[in-house]
Amino acid sequence: MFKEELQKAAAEYGINLTETQIAQYNRYFELLIEWNEKINLTAITAPKDVAIKHIIDSITAYDAALFQAGTTVIDVGTGAGFPGLPLKIFCPEIKLTLMDSLNKRIKFLQTVVEELGLKDVECVHARAEEGARNKKYRESFDIAVSRAVARLPILCEYCLPFVKKGGHFIALKGMQYNDEAEEAVKAIKVMGGSSTEIRPVKLPEIDDKRAVIIINKTMPTPKTYPRKAGTPTKNPIV
Repeated sequence: MFKEELQKAAAEYGINLTETQIAQYNRYFELLIEWNEKINLTAITAPKDVAIKHIIDSITAYDAALFQAGTTVIDVGTGAGFPGLPLKIFCPEIKLTLMDSLNKRIKFLQTVVEELGLKDVECVHARAEEGARNKKYRESFDIAVSRAVARLPILCEYCLPFVKKGGHFIALKGMQYNDEAEEAVKAIKVMGGSSTEIRPVKLPEIDDKRAVIIINKTMPTPKTYPRKAGTPTKNPIV
C-alpha cells in the first residue's frame, strides 16, 4: 500500500526511485508507525499522507548542484527524521548528521539508520543552541536543512551557525514563506548569510502553497550566536 502510494507520488513529482530506495522508504514508514504508538513522532500516519507530506516533501530540499558525493549535511531539529533521512535515502552519497533535543527520538532514528543499513549517518542528542556552540559542529557543514515549525528569523539563528562559509541553509516552509523571507532579512545578515533564493514547490495532489528557501552563507556567524536556549524564540532578530 505505502509502496504504491510512494511510487505514484514520486512519478507525479517527476523523480525516479530505485527498488532499494522504495524498500528503504517502506521500512522507514513501518518503523515510524510502530514507534509512533510509543512516542509521539507524527500526526500524519496514512500511507498516502506519509508518502506525500513527509517523504516527497523532504525530497523537495534536494538540489543536484548542492548535494554532491561527500557533502556534509545537518538536519537541525529533525524530529522523526524529516527532511534528513528521506534526503539520505534519495542521495546516499551525502554525510548526514541528525540533531534533536529529545533522546527518545534519537533512539528511534538510530534504529531506522541501523535497520536501513545507512552509512555515514550520525544521530546527535542536543538542542540546536548547544550543538552550534560545540566546536565539532559549529561552521562545519556544507548544508543545514530544517523543516521545523519555527519562523524563519528564529530558524536562521538555530541553523546558520552550523554552516561553513560558502555553504547553504535550506529551509522548507509553508504558505507564509514570502512573509517569513522578508521578516528574516535582518537575521540572515546578522548570522552571516547573504543572498536568498525562494523556490516554490508543488506537492502531488496538494493545493497548498509551500517553498524551499536557500540561503547562502558568506561570512562567519558572530560568536555571540546562537543565544541561550529560548531566547531566539522569545526575542527573534527582526
